[in-house]
Amino acid sequence: MDLTKFALYTSLAVITYLMLLAWQDDYPPIVEDSTTRIATTQISEPPVQRDADIPTQLPGNSSVNNTDIIAAEVASARTGQLINVQTDTLAIVIDLSGGDIIELALPEYLKQLNVPDDPFVILESSVGRTYVAQSGLIGQDGVDNSGRAVYQSQLNSYQLEDGEQSLIVDLVTSPTTDVTVTKRYTFYRNNYLIDVEFLIDNRSSSPWQANAYGQIKRSGFDDPSNAGGLGRTFLGFVATSDDDPYIKIDFEDIDERSNTIEKIGGWIGFSQHYFISAWVPDPNQTNRFTTRKNDSNEYLGEFTSASFSVPAQTEGEHKIQFYAGPKDQYSLADISPNLDLTIDYGFLWFLAAPIYWLLTRIDLAMSNYGVSIIFLTLTVKAFFYKLSESQYKSMAGMRRLMPKMQQIKDRYGDDKMGLQKATMDLYKKEKINPFGGCLPMLVQMPVFIALYWVLLESVELRHAPFFGWLTDLSVRDPYFILPLLMGATMFLQTKLSPTPADPMQARVMQIMPIMMSVIFLWFPAGLVLYWLTNGLLGILQQWYITRKIEAAYEAGKK
Repeated sequence: MDLTKFALYTSLAVITYLMLLAWQDDYPPIVEDSTTRIATTQISEPPVQRDADIPTQLPGNSSVNNTDIIAAEVASARTGQLINVQTDTLAIVIDLSGGDIIELALPEYLKQLNVPDDPFVILESSVGRTYVAQSGLIGQDGVDNSGRAVYQSQLNSYQLEDGEQSLIVDLVTSPTTDVTVTKRYTFYRNNYLIDVEFLIDNRSSSPWQANAYGQIKRSGFDDPSNAGGLGRTFLGFVATSDDDPYIKIDFEDIDERSNTIEKIGGWIGFSQHYFISAWVPDPNQTNRFTTRKNDSNEYLGEFTSASFSVPAQTEGEHKIQFYAGPKDQYSLADISPNLDLTIDYGFLWFLAAPIYWLLTRIDLAMSNYGVSIIFLTLTVKAFFYKLSESQYKSMAGMRRLMPKMQQIKDRYGDDKMGLQKATMDLYKKEKINPFGGCLPMLVQMPVFIALYWVLLESVELRHAPFFGWLTDLSVRDPYFILPLLMGATMFLQTKLSPTPADPMQARVMQIMPIMMSVIFLWFPAGLVLYWLTNGLLGILQQWYITRKIEAAYEAGKK
């Protein structure tokens, strides 16, 4: 390339880079602004809440039948009384009308990087945005049959104090009847799982019977935790069944029809990038799980348990659980079978799970997620070194034969049959398999795809710094340095690889680094760091192995 062309290409690259920076200033990454702010003090003006949606009373007295649950719009007895609960991991607002969790924030996960005391909000109840966790008792004697139960609380604010491992919040119905229902929330230190118990004090002369239910109600707003780019993750309801361990139900599926599943145990949740909320009913009972849509265009995912009974003049209880927090693979696996599958690694989950384990072990030693990604990529590359050696050996042989192949091409011209036979004879004579570089690449590809999904799904990547300008590996590089470096490594790799005989393929190989660089401009920086590291290690491997092979070939000629 002459000096004039070099100067023109350099100028074009600089101008393009400056235009990207200007575009970044004009269109910065969108940060969702939650309209709800969680505080430890009493909220003076309660957020707007629509009428409650609860399942209708189930036919029969003993178990869940096969009849579809029909939506019942029941007027809410909202009192406007709210209580606040604060633990080390959760900041919650509970409405005494129904005892529902209407707001939930995560103090250990900030909404925006470097903005302290502004936790990421999962559940919220505001004008235009609804995402709440409701639960109660329906059925024969359920307190939520004709309207939401109105509870009382001793305090307006509860806090998990230093040194305490758990916090109990009791909500009690009016004691004027012969049956008192206590809805007990139990929160635990360093935990996102909440126990919800219904304690029944039946002082009457008749047995008391009801069905427990829990539901997640959400309007169709976008995912506030999505990092953007082309690596968007699933947003919607998730469940499990005996036939399918992981079921995804998005908004469009619910628009078309309601869905019902019956299962012993099970769970139902709402999944977004990095975070999940889920109801986990009694694992020993048959439960019905339903997704549907109400008249207010809100989506509901709910369960209804089999009925339970409390004999006269006795006390009884029924326990369910609610999780709202980060997608931690091991914590979710301990809560309920298949709940960890909501960390969606796709069909390569069997490869991704051990890769995630290795990444977490490395990060324990490195304490820097960017450095951990580099060492993980290095470990995977070392594991496949022998396969890479076979691949680069084949590529080196092909490069060495390029002059002879060009002579054969010039000799046979348009005689395709003769050209093909002469080329295959040359491969046989030189003992080179033209497809020898493909098989190692195909074997390694599933592992690198699985690694990609691990990094995309790992909540640890969120707000994780690397160094310098890279303060959050879950969002795109603000200066596009990593994707441009990645494009440069891909370009260098194409130069080290043999040029395809087909001019069209050769042209595609030249354009590919540019296309990939443009695509990766909007990818999270952690993912681009992985591809960049993988490319650099590939160049070093290819250079070292090719040099070693060529040296051995020259020594053999002598």
